[in-house]
Amino acid sequence: MLVVACVKLVDVRPVVDPLAGSVVPGREVGCSAADRAAVEVARRLAESWSAESLVVTVGPPEADPVLVELASAGVDSVLRVDAPRGADSASVGRNLADALRPRRPDVVLCGDYSSDRGSGSVPAFLAHHLGAAQALGLVEVHSEGPGSLRVVRRLDGGRREVAVVDAPAVLSVEGSVAELERAPLRAVLGSRSTSVEVVPASGVVVPATRGTRPWSPPTRVQPAPAGSALDRVVELTGALVERTPPRTVALDPPEAAALILEQLRGWGYLVDDDGAPDSA
Repeated sequence: MLVVACVKLVDVRPVVDPLAGSVVPGREVGCSAADRAAVEVARRLAESWSAESLVVTVGPPEADPVLVELASAGVDSVLRVDAPRGADSASVGRNLADALRPRRPDVVLCGDYSSDRGSGSVPAFLAHHLGAAQALGLVEVHSEGPGSLRVVRRLDGGRREVAVVDAPAVLSVEGSVAELERAPLRAVLGSRSTSVEVVPASGVVVPATRGTRPWSPPTRVQPAPAGSALDRVVELTGALVERTPPRTVALDPPEAAALILEQLRGWGYLVDDDGAPDSA
């Protein structure tokens, strides 16, 4: 028998640009708590059933150290489907199925979410391509003997559903189901010699991401200053221009919004497409 755990390589501590709001890849990569729970459940089932255990991911070579770390927790072998990061769920599910189909897995476990997009759709794609039963969003997984599982699934309104699932099956578990055991020192040292099997991916689609940048008001074209040096400095600095003194107003929301828009038009921040101050 073969029990498989699928994990996804994500940024554990991404950095968010405070101005643009864009996510900058961090220096530390790993997998979500739900994925680590899937590895622990797979390890326990394989031990209980005297089965082989396998951890697989779809990603670049940067995922190899993460796979080796998971192998030290008691996993028999690791596999990586070579593909760029950020592939869409449909491509990931199809490539995982292509890599696992020749091995004929009995149970495939996945985390119910990842730490980046968190769609949780890969297990459903994987079950479809493998033609296996699926039980998603599980909070408990218990063995009923080799190839048979009793699972508890979370429902809306605080309810639970108890089901018996027979192999072949694809399960997705929440992070609270199990905590990945810490590997002993001997296993950590021994995992350094673990070889990661790599197979190529095909037809991977990486969705395009839209870049962001800090907002800035539109540029206003001003005529060049004229006159003496002092006149030009005064005109550029606006030192002698009459200014509207600050004021405090208390208005209802519609009137306050209208006043704000009026002030923005006066400052030139709201303009028409032709560059003239907005009169709308």
